[in-house]
Amino acid sequence: MPTLDTTYKQIEKAIKYIDENFKEHPSVEEVAKNIGMSKFHFIRVFKEYVGVTPKQFLHCVTLNYAKEHIKESKSILDSSLDIGLSSTSRLHELFVNLIGVTPKEWKEKGKDVQITYGFGQTPFGEALIGFTDKGICYLGFIDENKTEIFNRFNELWENANLVHDETAANEYLENIFIKNKKYNLFVKGTNLQINVWKALLNLPNGIVATYQDIANYLDKPKAVRAIASAIGRNHIGYLIPCHRVIAKSGAMSGYRWGIERKKILIAYESVKENS
Repeated sequence: MPTLDTTYKQIEKAIKYIDENFKEHPSVEEVAKNIGMSKFHFIRVFKEYVGVTPKQFLHCVTLNYAKEHIKESKSILDSSLDIGLSSTSRLHELFVNLIGVTPKEWKEKGKDVQITYGFGQTPFGEALIGFTDKGICYLGFIDENKTEIFNRFNELWENANLVHDETAANEYLENIFIKNKKYNLFVKGTNLQINVWKALLNLPNGIVATYQDIANYLDKPKAVRAIASAIGRNHIGYLIPCHRVIAKSGAMSGYRWGIERKKILIAYESVKENS
C-alpha cells in the first residue's frame, strides 16, 4: 500500500511534468504515462490528493488565472486584513496564537529552551517538526534534503536542548494535517518579521496576496524586498501560510519548500474553500 510520502512524490512528479510541458497542452494520458500510472488511476489519485482533476489543476496554476484571482480576492483580502494586527479576533477564530521569543531567549539563541523534534509524514511530503511547551517552533518540508532542513532548524535554535521523539512528532503532524487541530506557534524573528507572519495568519484559505499587498498593509509600501525576505524566513511552513503570497505578475515562485509544493497547497486550499 503506498504511503502518504510516495503518493505525494508521484503527484509532485506529475506537476513538474505539467509545469515543464504546459505550452504543449499535454494530455492526461501523457502525464499519467510519465509517472507510470494508467490514465484513470492517475485521475482518481490526483483528484483524491489535490482535490481537483489534472486539467482543473492546470487551470488553477496558470498565470492568467493567478492574475484574475488576485483581482477577485482583493476586496476579501482588504476586509480580512482590515481587522488589524492588534486584533485577536481573526487569530482567535483560527485558534492560532503567535508567541515571540523573549529578548533573553533571542540573545542566548534558545538556551534553556527544550525543543522536542522529529520527522514524519504529511499529505504534502515528509516534514521535520519541532515544538516546545509554548507551541510549535519549526515545521519544514523535506525532499532530498533531510540534513539541510535539520541544519536550518538546528541553526535557528542552536543553543536549545533538543529532544528527539519520532512518536510525538508524528502525533503532532497527524493532529495538524489530518485532524485539523490548532496549536500555538512559538516564533523567533525581528519585529518586522513577526508582524509579517501575523499578517499572513490573517489570510483566509483560498486567498492569495502579493508581496506588495502585505507591504501596503504594514504601511511599508517601498519595503517589498524586506517583506519578501521576512516571508522567506518563515520557519513554520503551512501553519504560517507563506505559500499564499505570490508575485505581482501572478507567478508562483519563491517557496523555500519547493514550487511544486506551493502550487499543490494553493490549489488544494482554493478547491477546499470553494467546495
